[in-house]
Amino acid sequence: MSHDSSPPGDDAMPAAVDGWLCRSCGNTDPPPGSAQGCPASAAAQRCPACGSARVIAHPELHRLAIAHVDCDAFYASVEKRDRPELIDKPLIVGGGHRGVVATCCYLARMKGVRSAMPMFKALELCPDAVVLKPDMARYHEAGMKIRRLMRALTPLVEPLSIDEAYLDLGIAAAAVADGGASPAQRLAALARRVEREVGVTVSVGLGPNKFLAKLASELDKPRGFAVIGAAEAAAFLADKPVRMLWGVGPAFTRRLATDGITRIGQLQSLGPQALARRYGRIGAQIAGFAAGLDPRRVTPWRPTKSVSAETTLARDERDAGRLTALLPPLAERVAARLAKGGLVAEGVVLKLKTADFTTLTRSRRLRAASDQAAPLIDAASDLLALELRHGGASGHGTAFRLIGLGAHPVRDRAGDPSVPDLFAQVS
Repeated sequence: MSHDSSPPGDDAMPAAVDGWLCRSCGNTDPPPGSAQGCPASAAAQRCPACGSARVIAHPELHRLAIAHVDCDAFYASVEKRDRPELIDKPLIVGGGHRGVVATCCYLARMKGVRSAMPMFKALELCPDAVVLKPDMARYHEAGMKIRRLMRALTPLVEPLSIDEAYLDLGIAAAAVADGGASPAQRLAALARRVEREVGVTVSVGLGPNKFLAKLASELDKPRGFAVIGAAEAAAFLADKPVRMLWGVGPAFTRRLATDGITRIGQLQSLGPQALARRYGRIGAQIAGFAAGLDPRRVTPWRPTKSVSAETTLARDERDAGRLTALLPPLAERVAARLAKGGLVAEGVVLKLKTADFTTLTRSRRLRAASDQAAPLIDAASDLLALELRHGGASGHGTAFRLIGLGAHPVRDRAGDPSVPDLFAQVS
């Protein structure tokens, strides 16, 4: 865990100049003779004010206003903050041997461990890892501190979970012309403040819209700050897989692959009209994202009604035992999303899709609101048993091609209905 030494830029940030920023002190005056806004030259530079190498240069740096701020391995970072003896050890946060990984530190990720991975597989990859059960109360407390720091920057904060959010700093961008600090300066100061006051690190992605900002935040983890500008967006996206596009899930990725389309550049070549003719409304939508466009606004506090996970089966299944065995991993994923968002479930929904694509849903209220997997599994298993036993609309012996488990309705753990929108899908 690193600490900045209260850099002078936090309290009185200098006015932004085009394209250059020291993330350590907020200075925007590049070294003499440097190329403004040239990332390649910035990589070899140090800040003339504080000597830090943590500098960033980009032609659009101080004109962009949409950010995605994401904590780095959040649960694991909170644990290492509170237990310094774990700093140099691979750490996994999650359920027991039969559970799943909620998150893991970067040392464990270097061994191949990933979120939502079955714990037994994670321990096979990283047998020396320390495994801790989640302490959601501590994570929630740290997350709320970070949220308050974000809202001190702008009222336009759209939480995605307890540890990440979109921010719209358009007002700050408009003030740059009058000598005010740019969104990039303010975001760098936010990252320093989170590190000092909360004890965890964040990565910042900055762009002209939500889609590009979120992609940018993944480019320089951990403790990163990356930019994708509007001018470079199409070229940046061209060689990326189509699954990177917002709204393109596993099923549509497979459909595109069947048509020979695997890269975003191929979608760019087809253009919006051809994509709309071939794929309808979703085709028109992905054409915009493929070009680096995103009309979605940063929307604070979108109420969540449900959190769910589902899986499409490799072949149609009618065996009760095999169908029931699919519920625990789905419940673990839903529970992890509930916990991460500070939510609890008041009811459970079972979703089934038959071989002829008929969708069935069955629901039940829980006796007590929970963010744990066990009551979700119990309720969903009962619903599945009843459906298989009595048939209902599906009839006896029906084969199913998809099974899903949802938490509905959900509410904030503290009773606040204003919570972020969450949805998880696995296949």
